[in-house]
Amino acid sequence: MKFSENWLRTFVNPSLSSSEQLAHALTMAGIEVENVESVAATFDKVVVAEVYSVENHPSADRLKVCQVKVDQQADLLQIVCGAPNVSVGMRVPCALVGASLPGIQIKSAKLRGIESAGMLCSAKELGLAEVADGLLVLPEDAPIGKDFRDYFALDDRIFTLSLTPNRADCLSVLGIAREVAAITASELIPLASPEVSIDIQEVLDVHVMTPEACPLYCGRVIKGIDISTKIPLWMTQRLERSGVRSINPIVDITNYILVETGQPLHAFDLNKVEGVIQVRYARPNEKITLLNDDIVELTSDMLIIADDDKPLALAGIMGGLDSSVTDDTIDIFLESAFFMPSIISGKSFQLGFVSDSAYRFERGVDFAATRHFIDRASHLIQTICGGQAGPIVERCYQLPARSPIKIRRARVQRILGIEFDAQKIKTYFQRLGFKFSGVDDNFSVMPPSYRFDLTIEEDLVEELARIYGYDQIPAHYPLTRMAMLPVTENVRSVEQIKQSLVNRDYQEVINYAFVDANWELDFADNHTPIKLINPIASQMSVMRSTLIGGLIANLQFNLNRKQSRVRIFEIGCCFTRSPEIDCAQTEKLAGLIYGDIAPEQWGMPAKSADFYDIKGDIESLFGNSTILFKKFSHPALHPGKSAQIIIADNSIGWLGELHPKWQKKFDLQKNTVLFEINLEYLLPQAIHVTKDVSKFPPVQRDIAIIVDNNVNVQTLLSCMDAEKSSRVIDIALFDIYRGKGMENNKKSLAFRILLQDTEKTLTDIEVDSEVFKLIRVLEDQFCATLRNG
Repeated sequence: MKFSENWLRTFVNPSLSSSEQLAHALTMAGIEVENVESVAATFDKVVVAEVYSVENHPSADRLKVCQVKVDQQADLLQIVCGAPNVSVGMRVPCALVGASLPGIQIKSAKLRGIESAGMLCSAKELGLAEVADGLLVLPEDAPIGKDFRDYFALDDRIFTLSLTPNRADCLSVLGIAREVAAITASELIPLASPEVSIDIQEVLDVHVMTPEACPLYCGRVIKGIDISTKIPLWMTQRLERSGVRSINPIVDITNYILVETGQPLHAFDLNKVEGVIQVRYARPNEKITLLNDDIVELTSDMLIIADDDKPLALAGIMGGLDSSVTDDTIDIFLESAFFMPSIISGKSFQLGFVSDSAYRFERGVDFAATRHFIDRASHLIQTICGGQAGPIVERCYQLPARSPIKIRRARVQRILGIEFDAQKIKTYFQRLGFKFSGVDDNFSVMPPSYRFDLTIEEDLVEELARIYGYDQIPAHYPLTRMAMLPVTENVRSVEQIKQSLVNRDYQEVINYAFVDANWELDFADNHTPIKLINPIASQMSVMRSTLIGGLIANLQFNLNRKQSRVRIFEIGCCFTRSPEIDCAQTEKLAGLIYGDIAPEQWGMPAKSADFYDIKGDIESLFGNSTILFKKFSHPALHPGKSAQIIIADNSIGWLGELHPKWQKKFDLQKNTVLFEINLEYLLPQAIHVTKDVSKFPPVQRDIAIIVDNNVNVQTLLSCMDAEKSSRVIDIALFDIYRGKGMENNKKSLAFRILLQDTEKTLTDIEVDSEVFKLIRVLEDQFCATLRNG
């Protein structure tokens, strides 16, 4: 929102003398001033002048010798000018000798032998435009000799606001003036009630077929206008300084009312309207060419203004080209309406452009002043363009209800933390222009028709805070006692888990929980993912049930940037659907390794990471907790290089190499190893228990047994762990053999058994007894035989 400070001060002129003070007051009341800039660069000694005569320069074809009057009493000045548009009788800005222009110092000089006492100026030379084709031509009634800065109001400042979406009432100069009057306790000069001369009785009938979408519609016929008339300089300046370009007087006036009051208006060429005006939804196969030359195929949810034959405008958004006002227009139909915000909202996004009208209608305009604003526009049209106006045709239905809001003084003080007496609350409400009633410390406030953002008690509390001034509210720092909180040793934080992975050379990534539906199908075989009703992108249409898709995308991103070694992890929520729960949320940890196990260096040969590397990382995460790995099949993993992670008989995750078909699909040249674990099983940690360190030497025995190929090594280890005595401190597999001398369905497993006692040195008999016990268990339960040689 841009506006002229001079224009604002015609409505309210607070005691704040500088633009910076005014900007600060607005910002501290919640109306952020993004920028304040001068209308023009600094210059002086430039006056309005009239060219009395023009003669050719005797020594230069492109120069003219002009006699210029710069004061009603002074003599004519001789000025040499090279502008192509200089002519007798025109009034232009003239820089006198001694004037300082942007980058130019004006001196008396000779140009090709002819004295020149000044300079006739273009807009570029005055810093008013970047390019100029000739002199800046002023209106014929511009007063000769008047200081040009005063005449053109160049000491004005332009304010640019950054408004929040709820403050539609501030999308006009009048709305900002109301705010300034309330903030500074200044008098608001109301918009004048115009007198419109009703010269004809002609009307254009209006049929509102959708009163729920357009509860108020006003229209008026104005005939015999002079479209060739130019709008006054003051109106041109106000529009330009609000960022609105001049088109023709009728459009300029409707744009002026838009910026001044916030009410969008539209003028139709009356001679292009067939029959009556209809306010309705679009019908099948209807099209319209808009003022921006876009051809729109209308849909059934688009509200339009139409006649008996065709659509004329997209209601509340933009007019149609076929019914627009042109240089040949003589008669118009002027429209002022209130469209429900919910009907206009979202249409700009759907159409791919934003209009000033849609921006205001979708936020809400003042429906109580709709008729008043069409009268003001009609008055300006008659004043500037002439014409005969007819009576207003009004169609009014159920307007938005304004419900009173209750507010309590105690609630105000509790939220703001400052003392507010009842009289101060009344004063602030009066300054805001609110109608209210109050008993003791309780008030009932009726929101104005232009304030759609006021619905609950907290909204009114915010209004009081704004008028009080956010910068005036003292900052009371909270006082509290500090105490050391107990830290549970058997539970670790997520941050500790992250740090453990970082210490093992992983880097954390964070991805969206919205993923491509194909990822769910590829990596989780999930045919029924949780779909988003309104996804932000087509490739982010479902909720993830696994973190793998995001990690693969991160891997591709890094490979595309020449990163050949990638070690990443993510902790995030995954979402699944079950018969019992429509959307279950589980927090998981997933990791990925690609490339060499270590950065390239001279001290060790390059070696690609594999299943066992990531298995070691997982074991380090669980510390001294007992975890098992079991053969497992997963749609994302290699069928022979994947395992399930089990702790206390619970399946808590998986690990393995990426399936070859996904390696090929995503163009991954090296093995990709991944894991995924339910985070809740990583948070508990076993408390370390101390025990005596034996002073006696350990004893090592190796045994080799032959068992069937289908016997799982972990089953053997678990069985021996269950049967061993306290003297056996470790049992580990160190060799597997299949081949020559071994039956086809058999394998040889070699275990290393470590024994030690805390009270004495073990004898051979005691050692042999312990080992024999373990062999006996294997023979009895797995039909194992001891291998000789």
